[in-house]
Amino acid sequence: MRKSLSLLPISLAFALAACGGANDTAEGGVSSSDSVESVEAPAGQKWSETVSKTDAGGIVMGNPDAPIKLVEYMSITCSHCKDFGEQAFAPLRDNYVESGKVSFEVRNFVRDPLDLTAAILSRCGGESPFFPLTEQALSNQGTMFEKAQSMGEATYSDILKSTPETRFVRLAEQLGLIAFFQQRGISEDQAKACLADTAVAESLMNDTQKAAEEFNIEGTPTFLLNGQKIEGTNWAVVETKLKEAGAR
Repeated sequence: MRKSLSLLPISLAFALAACGGANDTAEGGVSSSDSVESVEAPAGQKWSETVSKTDAGGIVMGNPDAPIKLVEYMSITCSHCKDFGEQAFAPLRDNYVESGKVSFEVRNFVRDPLDLTAAILSRCGGESPFFPLTEQALSNQGTMFEKAQSMGEATYSDILKSTPETRFVRLAEQLGLIAFFQQRGISEDQAKACLADTAVAESLMNDTQKAAEEFNIEGTPTFLLNGQKIEGTNWAVVETKLKEAGAR
């Protein structure tokens, strides 16, 4: 059943609950005995600056024809996703995406209204700033949670009862997210317009529902390598699978 904006979880405690995906084992994925050839980016370009939206609703960085395609289902309110971002984003970009061997796609898997609010704002500037905005939003997780706890259950519940057009604007204001993204190039008017666009929220929730049904995504982060699920959540596991697939 498709989630609607009226069915978002009410409990603030639920929104602040821990996340988790598969165990950190190295099973699953794609193995190859051959090393994949590097691919030069077009003249004057870098693969890490080649960013576009995918049919699955994600944002992909890198060579669109890369033979090794890594997908992360990610929640901005997930502590394990924050840990992966800190461990992996720089080496993944510099050592794998830039080679043209690997593309890296992030698909928002929204867990709760806080996550949905942050996801909307991370996409508000379009595709190009999505990855740095997402990385910084993950780093802001602790501050966002502190503000959420200070808000209290009564205020949170009242916000979720407001109209869909005002709900995420009010929540973002309480969480300090409008000011946070404004400091990173998203104007206040632009942020509020994105948050008031119910079609964006519905699309993110629909994509989450489809992912749960198609790939049996039960927690975040969850990774797909060339369409096959990796049973692990940390960078050491993911890097091992990338190398086994030929990105070495």
